[in-house]
Amino acid sequence: MPDLDSYVICTSPRSGSTLLCTLLAATGVAGKPASYFYGDSVADWLEDLGIVPEAGSSERDMLEAAFSEAMRQGRKGTRLFGLRQQQRGLGLLCEKLAVGEPEDLADSERFRRRFGPTLFIHLSRADKVAQAVSLLKAEQSGLWHMAPDGTEVERLAPHREPIYDFGKLRACVDMVTAYDRNWEAWFRQEAIDPLRISYDALSADPVATLRSVLGHLGLDRSAADGIEPGVRKLADGTSADWVARYRRDSLAR
Repeated sequence: MPDLDSYVICTSPRSGSTLLCTLLAATGVAGKPASYFYGDSVADWLEDLGIVPEAGSSERDMLEAAFSEAMRQGRKGTRLFGLRQQQRGLGLLCEKLAVGEPEDLADSERFRRRFGPTLFIHLSRADKVAQAVSLLKAEQSGLWHMAPDGTEVERLAPHREPIYDFGKLRACVDMVTAYDRNWEAWFRQEAIDPLRISYDALSADPVATLRSVLGHLGLDRSAADGIEPGVRKLADGTSADWVARYRRDSLAR
C-alpha cells in the first residue's frame, strides 16, 4: 500500500462512526476525522467549517476554501486527513470534487487528486433492525451520543419519550439498508476494495479495532495503548423490546 495522505470512513447513521472517530482522534497521530462535508449544500459546509465567504466569491473559490479548511481541521497537525462520510452526502461531495477536476475522471481519482492517496474504510452494521431502532430512538428522544460516565455528548432536541412505531421503523430499516447497498455499488463502480469494519467488532473490542485501523493506515499500532472509548452504547431494554417487537410485527404482516 502506498503512503497514505487521507482516509475516509464510509458509513451510515448509528453504525459506530462517532466511536471510531473519537478513538482515532484520541491517538494524536491519525488526524481528527469528522463529517466535514455534511449537509445539503456548499453553504452548509462553509457554515460548519466556520467560513464566511467574501462577497462575489465564485463556486470554485468557495470550494477551495472549504476543502482547504476541512483538510486543515481533519489533519489536526498530523500528516493524515481523516473524513467521516455519510452515504447520503456522497453524491454532493463527488459532484463538487468534479468542479475542480472537470475532466472525465472516476470519483476515486478525484478523491486522490484532492486528498492524496486515500484508504476507504467501510464501517457497517449487519443488524439493520437494531440500527434502525437506534436511529429512530435518537431522532425521537433527541439524544444521539452519551459519554461513558453518563453525561450527554450530543443532544439535538429537547428530551421526549420515544414511542414504538412500526411504520417509521420499517422506513428506517429500508433507508439504512439502501445506504449500505449504495456504498457497495459505489465501491464496485470505483474498483475500491475498502477496509471493512463491523459495528459488532468495533463495539465488542474498540481498542483492538483501533489498532487494526492504525496498522492499515501505516501508523504505529501502539498509539492505541491506553485509549478509552469516548462514547458508550445507548441501547437499553427499550431497544431490545423494539427489535423483538418489530421482528414479530414483520412476520405478522
